[in-house]
Amino acid sequence: MRGLPLAAWAYVCGVVVLATGLIAANFKPVNWTTLAVLAVLFLICDSAPALLNVERARVSLSFAASLASVVLLGPVGAALLGFCAIVTGQRLFAPVKRLFNGAQFALCGFASGVVFDALADEGLKPGKPHWVEGVIGPFLGALVTFVLVNLLLVAGILLLSKQATLRELLRESGGLAFGCLGYGMFGLLIAGLWQWVYSFAAVLVLLPLFLARWALEQTRAQQQAHAATLAALCQAVETKDYYTRGHSERVSRGSVLIAQQIGMRSDRVEAIRYAGMLHDVGKLGVPTKVLRKSGSLTEEEFAAIQLHPMRGLEIVREIGFLDEALAGIMHHHEKMNGRGYPMGLAGDEIPEFARIIGVADAFDSMTSTRSYRAARTIEEAVVELRKCAGDHFDPVMVDAFLCALERDGWEPPKPVVLPEDNVVEITLQDHDDPTVPIRVAGDEVRR
Repeated sequence: MRGLPLAAWAYVCGVVVLATGLIAANFKPVNWTTLAVLAVLFLICDSAPALLNVERARVSLSFAASLASVVLLGPVGAALLGFCAIVTGQRLFAPVKRLFNGAQFALCGFASGVVFDALADEGLKPGKPHWVEGVIGPFLGALVTFVLVNLLLVAGILLLSKQATLRELLRESGGLAFGCLGYGMFGLLIAGLWQWVYSFAAVLVLLPLFLARWALEQTRAQQQAHAATLAALCQAVETKDYYTRGHSERVSRGSVLIAQQIGMRSDRVEAIRYAGMLHDVGKLGVPTKVLRKSGSLTEEEFAAIQLHPMRGLEIVREIGFLDEALAGIMHHHEKMNGRGYPMGLAGDEIPEFARIIGVADAFDSMTSTRSYRAARTIEEAVVELRKCAGDHFDPVMVDAFLCALERDGWEPPKPVVLPEDNVVEITLQDHDDPTVPIRVAGDEVRR
């Protein structure tokens, strides 16, 4: 939090003052024993947040204690409990971050407490007849309020401190909200148990809470294992050609930029990321001497090049989580004019994923250094994309990529340094570059 802009500091101070003022203005006695027990539960849970698959995101298990306090202690009690976040077990948090977290949790608790009281029947107390039926609706209203206020307050500090853009926050908010809502529901379990076992409810709920945390982290670990597997496949492909090192990663990034620009759902964006990484995995089935050949290709050699998308599909088709990515791998060399391969699809016959990858693939190839030419500038590659739009590439995907490029920029790869102790064969043609045709002996130039 060092070096916060002035606006961010003002925001933090405003949140702290508002939270403190609301508690002071509405203070009323609370059950201090219940508050103390929930505070202990809050601190234990807050010290072990669950990491999500959303980048840089984590959800504190303390949501459960906070939502239970809304039911058991009311708005002021929930706000007081929220301030416990100042004394967190997450030691890496700077003091100003702890203070902000405490204040924003207090505001979340107070706001959700007000909503709960407004929706609940007068005199609704744990242990009363039909309490469970009467509390569910108000609790859900309080839960949604808590999560919305929390996300808005956190988004405010991230935007003002320039730690995230509005686009990033909108993209990641769905996963965060899901995690928050899930943990918040444990608050209803605590409140429900409280009417029978009182403070022991906090102990009983720890096991299911930490089981839920474990399950989330297993999902995250599985996704990391998936990414490591894909990275290994990409590395295997790129060992065949020093000049394509990092190509798969950059095509993946470019494909994601296009997908986000056209408004794809987050799960499909993740799938296109995988497809971009693996689009050339079929080169593992193409002889190295063909990939590195400097002269014209024979018909058989050109056929081997054309088959690499199909070989890629054969290699990864059993990887279940790839799903729609398989179509992108299979058809990323199809052209809008129907002259691509392996199946000669045209226009809308080409799967959307393939039309996206084709644009990112060609752009990275043009802006990368090859053995026979220096990298083209971004401006030159943009001109070529526009020139080929409608003939080779889907104009919608080209426009989306250029909009994303103007907003986010592009970092071309660094020049390749070949190993000094090896003689590396090089090629004078590139099947990814629309400006460099592949030469086939005894036939017309193939593009």
